[in-house]
Amino acid sequence: MVQLTVNGRAVEVPAGATLLEATRQAGVHVPTLCYHPRLPAQAVCRMCLVEVQGLAQPQPACHTPAQHGQVVQTDTPALHAFRQMNAAWLLARHPNDCLRCEVNGSCRFQGLVRDLQLENRWEHIPRGISATCEQPPHPLFDHTSPSIWRDVDKCVECGLCAQACGAPGQQQFVIGFAGRGGERLPVTVFDKPLAETACISCGQCTLVCPTGALVETPHWHEVLQTLDARRRLTVVQVAPATRIAISEEFGMAPGTISTGRMVNALRQLGFDYVFDTNFAADLTTLAEGTEPLARVQHGGPYPLFTSCCPAWVNWVELHRPDLLPHLSTAKSPQQMHGALTKRGPFARNLGANFADGTDEPYVVSVMPCTAKKDEAARPGVAGDIDRVLTTRELARMIRARGIRFHALPEDGVFDHPLGESTGAAQLFGASGGVMEAVVRTAAHLLGQESALPLEWQAMRGVESGIKTAHIPGLGQVAICNGIAAAQRLLQTEAWRQEFVAIEVMSCVGGCLGGGGEPQSLNPQVLEKRMHAIYALDQQAPRRRSYENPDVQALYATELGAPNSPQAHALLHTHYAARHSQRLLLMRFLDCVDRRDGAGAAALCHPDACWVTASTYGAIHGAAHIQAFIATQLPPRAYGPHYARHRMACAADMDDLTVLSPHGERARFTLELRTVQDGSTTRTVIGALVREVL
Repeated sequence: MVQLTVNGRAVEVPAGATLLEATRQAGVHVPTLCYHPRLPAQAVCRMCLVEVQGLAQPQPACHTPAQHGQVVQTDTPALHAFRQMNAAWLLARHPNDCLRCEVNGSCRFQGLVRDLQLENRWEHIPRGISATCEQPPHPLFDHTSPSIWRDVDKCVECGLCAQACGAPGQQQFVIGFAGRGGERLPVTVFDKPLAETACISCGQCTLVCPTGALVETPHWHEVLQTLDARRRLTVVQVAPATRIAISEEFGMAPGTISTGRMVNALRQLGFDYVFDTNFAADLTTLAEGTEPLARVQHGGPYPLFTSCCPAWVNWVELHRPDLLPHLSTAKSPQQMHGALTKRGPFARNLGANFADGTDEPYVVSVMPCTAKKDEAARPGVAGDIDRVLTTRELARMIRARGIRFHALPEDGVFDHPLGESTGAAQLFGASGGVMEAVVRTAAHLLGQESALPLEWQAMRGVESGIKTAHIPGLGQVAICNGIAAAQRLLQTEAWRQEFVAIEVMSCVGGCLGGGGEPQSLNPQVLEKRMHAIYALDQQAPRRRSYENPDVQALYATELGAPNSPQAHALLHTHYAARHSQRLLLMRFLDCVDRRDGAGAAALCHPDACWVTASTYGAIHGAAHIQAFIATQLPPRAYGPHYARHRMACAADMDDLTVLSPHGERARFTLELRTVQDGSTTRTVIGALVREVL
């Protein structure tokens, strides 16, 4: 142990600790903007400078090792004056937009300005490349992504986003820094809009950003307005990780379980039904528990990759479309729950307007994940979830309506029939949890339920990396904790022979470390959330997904059996490589199904031709295609009567065979063209020919 003095207080810290850790051990507050416990210290903001006796210059506390006998001061007049000047410089470059900012009240820079009582010393200094530079200015605002907003005007150049996306973090390298000095800014490759980059929407950049420069695409304003109006029947589902992390937003200790408080808060906000995403997690477990057994029996393709994490699915579609046949076709729990809520027996029992397809509920999900916003807009599932809220967004809604969350009783319960769940479903919130839940069901299907353990410690833990376990009767399985770990696994071809199933969670720790969770500088926050997840499992009266009585009833009355044709129509999905003809076709047909004529026309060249192979004949021109969808096709039905086009093959990159909503089988041929959209060149449909098989 290392003994030193901080502001006259004797402290003791482990060898290797930094001066910042020593100050916190002493209970002394030192401001930081560029520090995060899960990323290497950069010491670029200089706000944490401290004076060390015997050293001529102040030292960055976040980067300086604590040494025995040091005498440290954090509050000298010189340090205070420097912090004032440094923060004032940042303030001069920051927009005066706090009242409308998404992180108003939780912004670390705003807190620093408040604590130091800063005033504007200089006129506002515009951001971007200076007028004397030959390069054009970098775009400061980018709201193209369905998951993440970039308002670089609010950046304080801490570098945390580039680290979270780069080598120390997710290793996606979508965000990096350009420029030097006062012109330094985080940018994307070639200044592309985020939606046009290889961003997988994991949101880890938003989890570490100390300001509002990077935030989740906000949905909570619209949701709150819908709830306030009380014109629609509203339904909300909540993911397992959110019921734990939400506590931190209201000053509770990390790892505090607030399931009942959360349910009560959602009811006070005005939701008519409060359901548990875990119900659908049990459904997912049954689907993914039977799928690897079926693939092993039928010769593949295996190993089976889990498909619950939308950022992982994004990565595969972007970088390794050859892996698409290995992905489970099961929808994520969010999308399964959305489909059941809008098109299952629940909707039929809401009343005549819902049963006959003229109306549908307004469905919201509360997720720990920014990529869930992206997922909810995917072709083939778009519309099943109206809006996705992160844990942070729900906290903003609760504060906006003055609900005293910490004072709510922990007695709220979920509604039925989509609120019942087992302990296995709770495990979905932690890395390794999906695989552990699947193994519990697979053990039952293999007749080894009593022979195999209920808890698999080898699959647990929040440390980044690859974990493996051998399942008797099934084979070797792997858990990739973080997208960087998955990339390491896939560098060789050994995984093809070594494993029968592989779980991938893009965020380290799994959903409990998701990009939509509360920001935290607590080094143990992931471990504390993880322990709460496992506590919920241990406390559950039923701990295996197939024991869920409401899931059993759903299969008995509606779906038949896991992976049956009925289950596939409602609970399974299909994939396509990014920038492929297949994806363009899927997006076009999704617009047709939703009667979004404008969306379909935007995918077409102005002179496009759509050969319908029907009594409608050929339709020429994007404007006519838009009008045809809006005025000639029968009005869209909702609820149980809403039917979609489905790809005949779930993952074949070249297969353009489609099943129509009425069961007709057809093959499409596409001719692609390009259009210039400002400075961007887009690939669009030039001709679309349908052939009935």
